[in-house]
Amino acid sequence: MKFLKKVLILIISLICLVLIIALFVKKDFHVSRSVEISATNDEVFEYLRFMGNHSEFSVWEKMDPNVKQSINGEDGKVGAIYTWDSKMEDLGAGEQEIIKIEDGKRIDYELRFKRPWEVTSNAYFAQEELGAEKIKVSWGITGSTSYPWNFLSLFMDMDAEMGPDLKKGLDDLKKILESEE
Repeated sequence: MKFLKKVLILIISLICLVLIIALFVKKDFHVSRSVEISATNDEVFEYLRFMGNHSEFSVWEKMDPNVKQSINGEDGKVGAIYTWDSKMEDLGAGEQEIIKIEDGKRIDYELRFKRPWEVTSNAYFAQEELGAEKIKVSWGITGSTSYPWNFLSLFMDMDAEMGPDLKKGLDDLKKILESEE
């Protein structure tokens, strides 16, 4: 009985320690990558604004050739919603809505993941003209992990997890847009 009492006290102490540490661990994350593309600003922006084009370069969409996809509303306009549903756990199900467009500069999205877990994040594509036909495109994702789950960010680096996928997608985007010349 004394042994069980000590084990219970130890478990409760560990839980309390985790909860206390989680109070001081950051909740927000931001991951972004950039690439330079030899194309006009208009060409790049007109390609990116349509979510139907994203399957051509998004690493996640290439994971499952059987993913069910649809776009509700007018693609390329604020309010358009792209949905996906995959049986693959890494892809899961969710939707992405265009929430803001700054013509020629930036497109903002709200990402609503539904499976394997429910979480809402934000994503964006931003463009910067570097010359007549040289554009810097940045792809970013921002989000937050609620308390006490933010404790897990001590063991998981979102930048290391998602950054390579963003970079691969941007490299594929570059190949697509530069081959259209």
